[in-house]
Amino acid sequence: MTNTTLTPGKLAPPGRTRRERKAAELEARTRAAGDRLARISRWPAAQVLQESRATPHGLRQDDAELRLARGGANVVAHDTGPRWYAQLAKAFWNPFIGILVALLAVMYVQWLQAADEEPFDPKIPIIGAMVLVSGLLRFWQEHRSAGAAAALRALVTTTTAVQRRADRNAAPITVEIPMERVVVGDVVHLSAGDLVPADLRLLTAKDLMVSQAALSGESLPVAKADTRTHDYGQSTTTDPVEADNLCLMGTSVTSGTATGVVVATGADTYFGSMAGSLVGERPETSFDAGVKKVSFLLIRFMLVMVPLVFAVNGFTKGDWGEAFMFAVAVAVGLTPEMLPMVVTTNLARGAVAMAKRKVVVKRLNAIQNLGAMDVLCTDKTGTLTEDRIVLDRYLDAHGREDTEVLEYAYLNSHFQTGLRNLMDRAVIDRVLEAEEVVVDARFTKVDEIPFDFARRRMSVVLSRNEVARNDAGETAATAEHVLITKGAVEEVLALCTHMTDNGRRVELDAALRRRVTRTAEDNNRQGLRVLAVATRTFAAGRDAYTVADEEGLTLVGFLAFLDPPKADAAAALRALADKGVAVKVVTGDNELVAARVCADVGIDVGAVVTGAEVDALDDGELRVLVHATTVFAKTNPVQKARIVRALRAEGHTVGFLGDGINDAAALRDADVGISVDTAVDIAKESADIILLEKDLMVLEQGVEQGRTTFGNTIKYIKMTASSNFGNVFSVLVASAFIPFQPMLAIHLLVQNLAYDISQLATPWDRMDPEYLRRPRTWDAKGIARFMLFIGPISSVFDITTFLVLWNVFGADSDASQTLFQSGWFVEGLLSQTLIVHMIRTRKVPFIGSRASAPVMVMTAVVMAFGLLLPFSPLAPALSMEALPMSYFPWLIAILLAYCALTQAVKTWYIRRFNTWL
Repeated sequence: MTNTTLTPGKLAPPGRTRRERKAAELEARTRAAGDRLARISRWPAAQVLQESRATPHGLRQDDAELRLARGGANVVAHDTGPRWYAQLAKAFWNPFIGILVALLAVMYVQWLQAADEEPFDPKIPIIGAMVLVSGLLRFWQEHRSAGAAAALRALVTTTTAVQRRADRNAAPITVEIPMERVVVGDVVHLSAGDLVPADLRLLTAKDLMVSQAALSGESLPVAKADTRTHDYGQSTTTDPVEADNLCLMGTSVTSGTATGVVVATGADTYFGSMAGSLVGERPETSFDAGVKKVSFLLIRFMLVMVPLVFAVNGFTKGDWGEAFMFAVAVAVGLTPEMLPMVVTTNLARGAVAMAKRKVVVKRLNAIQNLGAMDVLCTDKTGTLTEDRIVLDRYLDAHGREDTEVLEYAYLNSHFQTGLRNLMDRAVIDRVLEAEEVVVDARFTKVDEIPFDFARRRMSVVLSRNEVARNDAGETAATAEHVLITKGAVEEVLALCTHMTDNGRRVELDAALRRRVTRTAEDNNRQGLRVLAVATRTFAAGRDAYTVADEEGLTLVGFLAFLDPPKADAAAALRALADKGVAVKVVTGDNELVAARVCADVGIDVGAVVTGAEVDALDDGELRVLVHATTVFAKTNPVQKARIVRALRAEGHTVGFLGDGINDAAALRDADVGISVDTAVDIAKESADIILLEKDLMVLEQGVEQGRTTFGNTIKYIKMTASSNFGNVFSVLVASAFIPFQPMLAIHLLVQNLAYDISQLATPWDRMDPEYLRRPRTWDAKGIARFMLFIGPISSVFDITTFLVLWNVFGADSDASQTLFQSGWFVEGLLSQTLIVHMIRTRKVPFIGSRASAPVMVMTAVVMAFGLLLPFSPLAPALSMEALPMSYFPWLIAILLAYCALTQAVKTWYIRRFNTWL
């Protein structure tokens, strides 16, 4: 059978964005593979074998090896992580480090030109240390996280049973081979628990039930059969998932046995058609966009301020060379070079905290996206439900609970010898273990009429092990056999002539038939899977029964099954709602089941929108619809991805929780893709975060951790940006009115390095509970506003320090400039470090909210460093001198006044703009 290779050029027209091309490619690949498989499902088995150049006895071994060499391994496309050296280069690839490297190069070239007259410039190793610390710390954190994710994907060799022959005349034998060595034309044997290794057209099947949740999202297994009447293929379908005689890669067998011929492998499978479009570059998330906006905001600010500092110093001092070096130092001070490292450390710290809560973070950026998430799209199976089938109710023909129905259903499930499906197990689980002993004592199995796909029912015939006492007081064994049939409502009802009504056997006339049909339909509309139970009594005397005996039945009642809601699902949804996260259910299951489950867990269902309705809308109409819709049902992979993109286009930060191949595209398009460790490989590869437990409560804790991580990141940015703005403003004022440099370039660099070191503890800080109650996103305009309002406060007290040093301590000439510079260095570093505690909370610092121990310790260490440096042996090398003791009361007063004014401005700012961090 010839497989057509679909290239991107054939699939997506040019002139679109990368994301649009990827989406179009996915849709075209999936449609092409689906159409081809649907066509194959309509062919007779003989034609399928002929097209595959295969026989029912299997391929010759040499033929299989040749096909493997030509067609390639049976694997689907998947992402591979970057090499360590690529990851190292990426750690240094950001605009801030680029600016520092450029400044470092300028300073180094300038020193080389004057190397004969001047000693080595100490500013060069200081800037080099900043670059190395920032880049290497980021690389270490990301490389460690990638290693943890790789360890999660432990390689397990999975095999499958295929029929092979040594040569043309040899008898076929069944051998186990690795799945990746399966080729088109192989005859595969399937049994309960097997993964389907490729796309198969069934040749034989017995009681075959297949779980297609990974492809369709439907929680209940579906019956599959080899053929329709006379092997003319099956009825027309355009969806290969719904084809009765196809088993697709990514699905698994829950019960029964089958053989099938492989019609597609690897990238040509329905599974592979989706996976091939999901590897490579991922779309930009809200985190990426936010960091980019903030980064360029700070760079624009620097590009304005640095030339201004250079011009003012050059014109007022007349030494343009010194002015240039000072401007370079200011540029270094304005560059938040530690931002990538602080962000990465924050994210890595969050990843460690989440790992303790059984959450594995594959991509660190996803942690902030999780905190910013305001819409979570999720499948229902295993998330809102327990991912298991239970018997919800057992009803008589009128819809009333009736234990007799359960008793007959249990007898049917207990005595059948075929492979029990999930519904048989659910019936058995409903009955106490003690009952099993009683049943075995009361009944003996006579015969069984097994399930088959055409009849959609199965029957057992039992003999009662009971005695009856006649009028003379003599005992005798009851001489009757009871046939008990359980199966699809339509098929069983068609064979019923009577029904049980309050213990009486009555004729099932047209009116009663309509009534009992309505009972079954009412339960179907509630999202339940309904089976019918019927009986027939025979006189004892034979031990063989056939399908012909399944007539003239008496309807006993109905069994209704469901995948029950999790006990904590409603509480988890309320917790997410309290955190400002709206939950939307996007499932492949039918709308009745989806609506029932969602209602049970407290979701306001409203109008359920199906995938077909989504297809009928353009992107603009879909954006309007997704805003008002809570539940989407019968959705395929392309439709799920469109829903996610529409929500993002509306300005939402979207999370998607899924575990099937049908979820992979949506996982990739979401701001944060969330999967579970039991998911299919392509879903785990597409996800950013993997839950070791499929539990919304764990996810809610992750949301809180994400917001803590983002809060600590935004603290650093706002503290650094406002502090730098204030420093530059102070430098401009001082440069304009003071006849010497207010602070040397080396002072600025040391101050900046000490401050950056103090910020290394920021990831270990705590956030106020009020901050964690709603989603948080990047706001570049808010950062600029914060910088302009809060930054100049420090300048007020810098200028106060200038006046004190100039007027009180006489530092008013070139001869005393070292005292002036040392005094401002200490005040600047202490105020810059202390302001961390003012900005980190909306509340009054140290009273309403206290920083974590690591932040307190780092603050104390850096402040002690700043106070002691002018008195240390390093002071002469740094052009500093010891400060008089009388300076320190002034310093304390200035710092206290600074804190008081900052708190007052903070209170006004919060009232005015209703925001702080």
